[in-house]
Amino acid sequence: MGISTFTGLQTALRGLIAQQDALDTTGHNISNASTPGYSRQEAVMRASTALPVTTGTAAGGGRAELGTGVDVVGYSRARDQFLDLQYRAQAMRLGGLAARVQGLETVEGALAEPGESGLSAQLQTFWSDWEGLANDPENTAARQAVIEAGRSLATTLAELGSQMTEAAEVASAQFTSITGAGGEVETIGKEIAALNGAIRSAITSGSEPNDLLDRRDLLLDQLSGLGQVSVTELGDGTVEVGFGDAATPLVSGTTVTWPQTLSEPKGKLGALLELAQPGGTIESFQLELNGFAEELADAVNTIHASGGGPAFFTYTAGSGASTLEVAVSAGEVQTASDGTAGGNDLATAIGALRGGKVDRTYAAFVTRVGTVLDEARKGEANAQTLLDTVQERRESVSGVSLDEEMTNLIRYQRGYEASARTMTALDEALDTLINRTGRVGL
Repeated sequence: MGISTFTGLQTALRGLIAQQDALDTTGHNISNASTPGYSRQEAVMRASTALPVTTGTAAGGGRAELGTGVDVVGYSRARDQFLDLQYRAQAMRLGGLAARVQGLETVEGALAEPGESGLSAQLQTFWSDWEGLANDPENTAARQAVIEAGRSLATTLAELGSQMTEAAEVASAQFTSITGAGGEVETIGKEIAALNGAIRSAITSGSEPNDLLDRRDLLLDQLSGLGQVSVTELGDGTVEVGFGDAATPLVSGTTVTWPQTLSEPKGKLGALLELAQPGGTIESFQLELNGFAEELADAVNTIHASGGGPAFFTYTAGSGASTLEVAVSAGEVQTASDGTAGGNDLATAIGALRGGKVDRTYAAFVTRVGTVLDEARKGEANAQTLLDTVQERRESVSGVSLDEEMTNLIRYQRGYEASARTMTALDEALDTLINRTGRVGL
């Protein structure tokens, strides 16, 4: 077939348009270099369909194809799904450990150990006051000091128990807030469902909704910090999103099913649930604290009542920390087993409890709290390091390098200039052909 005289202009025009599209895409990348979740894009170019031409003479000619330039056939999004999976797994782990650390730090702060206001210091004061009473059994002030030291212990234990209960209630409230109607999970789910619909419509119309896909992936990253996330492609651009151990997917296409029952969601929600639920970490601390309070009361009471006097402390079994009370007045404090005014064997024996089983029980409790918190902190630091490593790998694939984009700007600018120069040269040739042919010799 014959080739139009203007085919070269069309080829140059295609080059101009392609280079312009590439420049626009590069500018879009540069503009979003700091946008969270943005994936670098690139204009995908392909040689346009060639034109068949006849070569040579009519008798011995052959067939060939004449190139017609370039077309932009799409805009690719730099993304690695395997790295996305790794990132979300680490985000889930980090979310859980961070929430656990936050809850445990509340308990640690309530203990205030080591410190002058901690229970350990008050316990030592209690023993010291009994030793002081043993040195002067008839001193009314010394008797009252024992009473006040006991009351201080009881008050501190009650406050500790109350603060642990409050920490569990805060964790429970956070869990309810995140998973309840209008909470973070449902809000993210609704936006993902809306994006599913928009992405499906765009793909159906032949568009490439790269920015919408980036937004959806960012939401999935955020959701993974709250709990375990599973993502299934549905083939039409939409995804099905499973969350935690819920029986029904959170999002399927444009449908959101929430709230649902979660028992082991993992991530932040899993940690909050574990902290707040019966038998969880905080309740185990409360049980140990109750056990210590009751052990303290029993140890003191056994000695104090051995001479026939009343118990020094009273408590309700199973909730010793919150119910512990001093049950005697200053005049009822027993110092001697035989009841003599100047006797001091009972006061001496109670003072000698210092450094014994009661102190060791409390020290073991504080150590366990510290150990559990230390393990959680180390786990959080490790998870953060792993997450940062995966994020760096994702950035190497999807992130925008300004140096690389500036190089691309120059490359596409030169391509645009070359296509423009080609068009100018063809225009000058056509000008000669159209306006000067037949004017030779004039």
